[in-house]
Amino acid sequence: MPAVLKSTAPFEGQKPGTSGLRKKTRVFMQPGYLENFVQSVFDAIDGAEGKRFVVGGDGRYFNAEAIQTILKMAAANGATEVIVGQGGLLSTPAASHLIRLNGTDGGLILSASHNPGGIDEDFGIKYNISNGGPAPEGVTAKILARTTEIDSYKISDAADMDLTAVGTQVLDQMQVVIVDPVTDYQALMETLFDFNKIRALFAGGFRMRFDAMHAVTGPYATAILEGTLGAPKGTVVNGVPSVDFGKGHPDPNPVWAKTLMDEMFGENAPDFGAASDGDGDRNMIVGAGVYVTPSDSLAVLAANAHLAPGYAKGLAGVARSMPTSAASDRVAEKLGIGSFETPTGWKFFGNLLDAGKVTLCGEESAGTGSDHVREKDGLWAVLLWLNVLAERGLSVQDIRTDHWQTYGRDYYSRHDYEALPVDIANTIMYDLRSQLDTLAGRSVGALTVSGADEFSYLDPVDGSESHQQGIRIFFEGGARAVFRLSGTGTEGATLRVYLQSYVDGSGDLHVETQAALADVIAAASDISGLERTGRDGPDVMT
Repeated sequence: MPAVLKSTAPFEGQKPGTSGLRKKTRVFMQPGYLENFVQSVFDAIDGAEGKRFVVGGDGRYFNAEAIQTILKMAAANGATEVIVGQGGLLSTPAASHLIRLNGTDGGLILSASHNPGGIDEDFGIKYNISNGGPAPEGVTAKILARTTEIDSYKISDAADMDLTAVGTQVLDQMQVVIVDPVTDYQALMETLFDFNKIRALFAGGFRMRFDAMHAVTGPYATAILEGTLGAPKGTVVNGVPSVDFGKGHPDPNPVWAKTLMDEMFGENAPDFGAASDGDGDRNMIVGAGVYVTPSDSLAVLAANAHLAPGYAKGLAGVARSMPTSAASDRVAEKLGIGSFETPTGWKFFGNLLDAGKVTLCGEESAGTGSDHVREKDGLWAVLLWLNVLAERGLSVQDIRTDHWQTYGRDYYSRHDYEALPVDIANTIMYDLRSQLDTLAGRSVGALTVSGADEFSYLDPVDGSESHQQGIRIFFEGGARAVFRLSGTGTEGATLRVYLQSYVDGSGDLHVETQAALADVIAAASDISGLERTGRDGPDVMT
C-alpha cells in the first residue's frame, strides 16, 4: 500500500542545467535522499499518475536497492507500468532505445557513467524524457526547484520484487515488466549494420579485443560479438558486471584501459581493440599500435558511415561538442551537409536529432552516437567501426592515415586536472574570463593569440540559449585551447584543457601528438597560470 513519508534527509541537488545527480554512494544511501530526488522528478513532470517508465542501471553498488525504491515510489505515485532490465541492468543507450521503442513517458537511469563504483565511490541517477534523451534544461530546472522545497514523498510498503526472471509482475496496481536487457538493443543493431559482413570478417581470422571494464556492456558485447558475430570466445574481457567494476575505473581511455592498450601496442597485437565505460555510452577505439582519438573517430565514422546499411542514404548532418576538434567539420563540408557545434552534454544534440538536422553526433569525452537513440552509444560505435573495416578491408592505421591525407590532421589532446580544490579551479577560470577582451594580439612563446571568447550556444531548433560553456583561446594558424570545469566528478573540481592544432594533408601527419602540440600546451599553461594547480602536469592525458 502507498504511504506518504515526511522528507527528512538534507538534500544537495544538482546544478541547474544538468540532467541528473551524482554524489558519493553513501550520500545516496542516506534515508530519504534518493527518495527526495525521485519524488522531485515525478513532481516536476506533473506527477507519475497513469504514466509509464523505463528503469535500469549499470549495476554499480546500490543499483539493485535503488531500483526497488524507485519501483515502490512509481507505484505509490500512480504509474501504470515500469519496464526494468533483468537484474536491474540496462546500458544507457539500451534504456534510451526501450523508452523510444515502447513509447514510455520517460525513464530513470542509474549510473555515474565512467566514475568508479563501490560503497565509498560514486553513484548517480538521471531522468530521460520521452524521446529517450536526457531531460532538457527546462525540465531539470523544475527538478532542481522542487528539490529545494520538497517535504514529503510517496512510497509503497510492498516487499522487494524478484527482478531475476523475465516476465510481468504486479506491484500494487502497477505492472512491472522485466525484459532481457540485450534483446531489443541487439535487434536494433541488426537493422543498422551488415552482420553477415562482420561475421565474415571474424571468420577470416580478424582478431579483436573488447574490454568491458567489468561494466554493463559485458553482456551486450558477449552476446553480439561472440554469440552472434562469431568472434572467438575470449574476445570480450572483463565482461561480467561488478558492483565496483573490478575495483577499477570504468573510463575507456588509455590511462584506465591500460591493459588493453598494452596488448594493442605489444607484440602480436589484435587487429582491433575497443572499450566501453560504466553505463555503456562511451567508447575507445584502438588499432594495432594505433590509438584513435574521439575526435578522429567521429570524423572517420562520418566519412564512412554510408558503408553501413543503416546510413547508406547518407547523413543529414554532423554535430560535435565545442571542445571536440573540428575534424568532423571538414568531413561535413566535403559531404555538403550541415555541421553543428554545441555545448558539452548529449541533451544538446537531442533537438538537432529530433529535427532531422543531424545523423551523427560526438563529443570529446569518447561519446559517439547517431539518431538510432538519443544517447551516445559505445557498442554502436564499435559495430560501425567493424562494419567499415569489413567493407574497406584496411587496417585501422590505414583508414586513419587515408583520412588524414584526405582531410588533414587535427592534432588533439585533452589534459585533465582532477580533484582540484574548488577555489583554485574557480580562480583559474575567473582569471581567464577577465582576460578575454585583452588577449588578441598577445604573443605567447611561439604563438600569437588571434582571439578569445566564452562559448555561448543558440539552439537552432527551439531558440534556447546556453552561456558560459567553456573558454576558447584561438591562435594564428588555426591552433586552439579550450578550458572547462567538468561537472562529472564528485570530489573537488576537474579542470579540462583541450588542445588542438591543424596541419593539412600535405604536412607531416605522424608527429607524436604531445610534441605536435607543445607550443599550444605551453601557451595554454602560460595564459591560464596552470602552475597554480600545484601539479607537475595533468592527472590524465588523452
